[in-house]
Amino acid sequence: MARTVIQPPGRPDPRPRYSHAWKVGNTIYVAGQLATDASGKLVGANDMRAQARQAFENLAAVLEAAGASLADVVKTTVFITDMRHRDAYSEVRQQFYKGDPPASTLVQVVALAEPGALIEIEAIAVVD
Repeated sequence: MARTVIQPPGRPDPRPRYSHAWKVGNTIYVAGQLATDASGKLVGANDMRAQARQAFENLAAVLEAAGASLADVVKTTVFITDMRHRDAYSEVRQQFYKGDPPASTLVQVVALAEPGALIEIEAIAVVD
Protein backbone atom coordinates (compact mmCIF):
# COMPACT_ATOMS: atom_id res chain seq x y z
CA MET A 1 0.00 0.00 0.00
CA ALA A 2 1.34 3.41 -0.97
CA ARG A 3 2.48 5.74 1.81
CA THR A 4 3.09 9.43 1.15
CA VAL A 5 4.23 12.14 3.55
CA ILE A 6 2.16 15.33 3.29
CA GLN A 7 3.82 18.74 3.55
CA PRO A 8 1.35 21.58 2.86
CA PRO A 9 2.79 24.41 0.75
CA GLY A 10 3.46 27.64 2.59
CA ARG A 11 3.74 25.97 6.00
CA PRO A 12 6.94 25.39 8.00
CA ASP A 13 8.34 21.88 7.49
CA PRO A 14 8.49 20.26 10.96
CA ARG A 15 10.69 17.38 9.85
CA PRO A 16 12.65 15.68 11.31
CA ARG A 17 10.61 16.18 14.51
CA TYR A 18 7.37 14.98 12.87
CA SER A 19 5.38 15.13 9.62
CA HIS A 20 2.19 17.14 9.14
CA ALA A 21 0.43 14.05 7.78
CA TRP A 22 0.75 10.70 6.07
CA LYS A 23 -1.52 9.38 3.37
CA VAL A 24 -1.70 5.59 3.47
CA GLY A 25 -3.93 4.21 0.75
CA ASN A 26 -7.11 6.26 0.98
CA THR A 27 -6.62 7.24 4.64
CA ILE A 28 -4.94 10.44 5.80
CA TYR A 29 -3.49 10.68 9.30
CA VAL A 30 -2.98 14.33 10.29
CA ALA A 31 -0.69 15.25 13.18
CA GLY A 32 -1.97 17.69 15.77
CA GLN A 33 -2.38 21.17 14.33
CA LEU A 34 -1.79 24.18 16.53
CA ALA A 35 -2.95 27.75 16.04
CA THR A 36 0.18 28.88 14.22
CA ASP A 37 0.41 31.15 11.20
CA ALA A 38 2.40 30.47 8.03
CA SER A 39 5.61 31.59 9.73
CA GLY A 40 5.03 29.22 12.66
CA LYS A 41 4.06 31.88 15.20
CA LEU A 42 1.18 31.27 17.59
CA VAL A 43 -1.90 33.42 16.92
CA GLY A 44 -4.76 34.38 19.22
CA ALA A 45 -2.98 34.64 22.57
CA ASN A 46 -5.43 33.67 25.33
CA ASP A 47 -8.29 33.50 22.79
CA MET A 48 -9.73 30.02 22.32
CA ARG A 49 -12.00 31.05 19.45
CA ALA A 50 -9.11 32.56 17.47
CA GLN A 51 -6.85 29.60 18.21
CA ALA A 52 -9.52 27.01 17.36
CA ARG A 53 -10.28 28.80 14.08
CA GLN A 54 -6.58 28.85 13.12
CA ALA A 55 -6.10 25.20 14.11
CA PHE A 56 -9.06 24.20 11.90
CA GLU A 57 -7.70 26.32 9.04
CA ASN A 58 -4.31 24.60 9.42
CA LEU A 59 -6.01 21.21 9.46
CA ALA A 60 -7.89 22.13 6.29
CA ALA A 61 -4.62 23.19 4.60
CA VAL A 62 -2.95 19.88 5.40
CA LEU A 63 -5.97 17.97 4.13
CA GLU A 64 -6.05 20.03 0.93
CA ALA A 65 -2.38 19.20 0.33
CA ALA A 66 -3.37 15.53 0.64
CA GLY A 67 -6.27 15.88 -1.82
CA ALA A 68 -8.96 15.94 0.87
CA SER A 69 -11.09 18.39 2.85
CA LEU A 70 -12.66 18.72 6.28
CA ALA A 71 -15.70 16.90 4.86
CA ASP A 72 -13.51 13.78 4.56
CA VAL A 73 -12.59 13.75 8.26
CA VAL A 74 -14.04 10.77 10.12
CA LYS A 75 -12.29 11.21 13.50
CA THR A 76 -10.68 14.03 15.44
CA THR A 77 -8.86 14.11 18.72
CA VAL A 78 -8.79 17.57 20.28
CA PHE A 79 -6.49 18.56 23.10
CA ILE A 80 -7.31 21.69 25.12
CA THR A 81 -5.53 23.09 28.14
CA ASP A 82 -8.65 24.02 30.09
CA MET A 83 -12.08 22.41 29.86
CA ARG A 84 -13.61 25.84 30.51
CA HIS A 85 -12.78 26.53 26.83
CA ARG A 86 -15.04 23.70 25.67
CA ASP A 87 -17.99 25.90 24.66
CA ALA A 88 -15.78 28.34 22.73
CA TYR A 89 -14.13 25.43 20.88
CA SER A 90 -17.52 23.85 20.14
CA GLU A 91 -18.84 27.14 18.76
CA VAL A 92 -15.95 27.37 16.30
CA ARG A 93 -16.18 23.69 15.37
CA GLN A 94 -19.81 24.20 14.34
CA GLN A 95 -18.63 26.86 11.86
CA PHE A 96 -16.47 24.25 10.12
CA TYR A 97 -18.90 21.30 10.39
CA LYS A 98 -22.40 22.42 9.42
CA GLY A 99 -23.77 18.87 9.09
CA ASP A 100 -22.75 15.72 10.87
CA PRO A 101 -19.42 16.28 12.64
CA PRO A 102 -16.78 13.57 12.72
CA ALA A 103 -16.40 11.21 15.64
CA SER A 104 -14.42 13.18 18.19
CA THR A 105 -12.54 12.88 21.45
CA LEU A 106 -11.90 15.98 23.58
CA VAL A 107 -9.12 15.76 26.15
CA GLN A 108 -7.80 18.28 28.67
CA VAL A 109 -4.01 18.35 28.94
CA VAL A 110 -1.61 20.23 31.18
CA ALA A 111 0.23 21.89 28.29
CA LEU A 112 0.87 21.67 24.56
CA ALA A 113 4.17 21.76 22.65
CA GLU A 114 3.92 25.50 21.90
CA PRO A 115 3.89 27.79 24.97
CA GLY A 116 0.58 29.66 25.10
CA ALA A 117 -1.24 27.18 22.85
CA LEU A 118 -4.74 26.42 24.10
CA ILE A 119 -5.76 23.80 21.52
CA GLU A 120 -4.35 21.15 19.19
CA ILE A 121 -6.43 19.15 16.70
CA GLU A 122 -5.42 15.88 15.05
CA ALA A 123 -7.54 14.03 12.52
CA ILE A 124 -8.10 10.96 10.39
CA ALA A 125 -9.69 11.42 6.99
CA VAL A 126 -10.80 8.92 4.35
CA VAL A 127 -11.01 9.80 0.66
CA ASP A 128 -12.53 7.85 -2.21
